[in-house]
Amino acid sequence: MPPLFRHHCRFCLALSCLATDAGAPPSPTRRRLLGALGAAPLAALAQPQQPPHEGVRGEVGKNSVFTNFVSAEQVERAAAPQYSQLLQQASQKGALAPENHPQLLRLRAISRQIIPHTAQWNPRAAGWRWEVNLIGSQQVNAFCMPGGKIAFFSGILQQLQLDDDEVATIMGHEMAHALREHARERIGKSTATGLGLSLGAQLLGLGSAGDLAANIGTQLLTLVYSRSDETEADLVGMELAARSGYDPKAGLSLWQKMAQAAKGAPPAWLSTHPSNSARIDDIRARLPKVEPLYAKAPKPAQRFAPMAKSAAR
Repeated sequence: MPPLFRHHCRFCLALSCLATDAGAPPSPTRRRLLGALGAAPLAALAQPQQPPHEGVRGEVGKNSVFTNFVSAEQVERAAAPQYSQLLQQASQKGALAPENHPQLLRLRAISRQIIPHTAQWNPRAAGWRWEVNLIGSQQVNAFCMPGGKIAFFSGILQQLQLDDDEVATIMGHEMAHALREHARERIGKSTATGLGLSLGAQLLGLGSAGDLAANIGTQLLTLVYSRSDETEADLVGMELAARSGYDPKAGLSLWQKMAQAAKGAPPAWLSTHPSNSARIDDIRARLPKVEPLYAKAPKPAQRFAPMAKSAAR
């Protein structure tokens, strides 16, 4: 496996198909994007208010207007083959955990606890074909692609000696990125910005739309989530874990472990995330909002041991 896997960029190459020649008539997709330039602000105002909600709903904002520039279907369809390609590459290197691997069984059991609570954050999640896989790698990393495609790297389980509550905290966080459509928002923002530059360039005779749109596709290779996205994923993930019967206080111990791991070379998972101390403070401040959900949630019927440090990856 490559030394660093940016889980939020592999599927973005498919969006380069939005490019068109300067003289060609706009495609249906391009017309939809052009329409969104004027409709996005009105669409945002027309969004219904969220109903009263326990937990952290009141601290999570509405979806960005930039999600109007790229459809959820486009992003999810683009993510699926990239996820499959990653699994194929891992399998060819003997790094894909077999179906009976104890830690893969553990991850899938935890995901089954959390998935029933995802649709309240994104109704599309009820129709996603969720997948969970384990890849043997020393990387301290995990991700969830749009459409519910989850992967954990063995390094995050083994090096941090995570208990089930801590695994659920990470899994909830990564699911939250997909549920809140952070990748779609970032791609939409890049698409909208590039589209505006492209139209301006055509009017001024400075270049072709196709060239600029192709450049956008190249830039998406390095797409990363913003700090605000990460904070939002922390909040939503903490609630998902609590509703699923996993102790939300695990976020405190998790980030203490992350802080220890980061004393050497920072793990890949921390490269775009807020500081550990800020994270711990935020989690502690919001525990009163989610601990009642944990108290009344059915607890998992089975608990699993952490991955042995001597276990084969």
